[in-house]
Amino acid sequence: MRKSPLVLGIAGSPRRHGNSEQLLDAAMQGAADAGARVHKLVVTEADIHPCRGCNACSLTGECVIRDGMRDIYPLIDSADAIIVGSPVFFATVPAVLKILYDRMQPYWARTHVLKLPVPARRPGGYVVVRGGGDPYGFVAAQYTTKSIFAVLGIDYLGEVKVESVDSPSDLGRHPEALDEARALGVTVAEEAARRVQTDSDRPSDEAS
Repeated sequence: MRKSPLVLGIAGSPRRHGNSEQLLDAAMQGAADAGARVHKLVVTEADIHPCRGCNACSLTGECVIRDGMRDIYPLIDSADAIIVGSPVFFATVPAVLKILYDRMQPYWARTHVLKLPVPARRPGGYVVVRGGGDPYGFVAAQYTTKSIFAVLGIDYLGEVKVESVDSPSDLGRHPEALDEARALGVTVAEEAARRVQTDSDRPSDEAS
């Protein structure tokens, strides 16, 4: 039986059900419509603390902080694809999401310091909104997210950007953005399914 891929959606706004989460929900609906299993992680409810910069993970590959990340790391590991949704706060991602990003340091330590095997690459995407007025636009938030995707071995398949939105009702003026988000979810899910199927079809390396 063909395994359905798991698409993890990461809601990175400190405000629930705002514009970026609505976009993320549309992307997750697209992924579900494409046959994927979906799970949404709401970072602001995850009880995680900032990275201490202690570098202990460079010795063990594991984070020494005992908090909500103990549940999030296995979730990230089990995901066949990841889609992140966030607003832009002062040119970059909100603090709650940046905390999650910084706690990805163990993944960097495993491959770059401890030289452990690199995990199989996965697809991903990004949906992002901003209110407008910031002269730096989306660029810093995009690059910060792409940096984390690089650490996690995620191939960046696309993004949906919406500007001049602030109130959660503002996204209603951009129905095309919701359609684009759903389409991104479909693209990510279908690529995840293709890779999962390819992996399952690959002969095992059992000794003869």
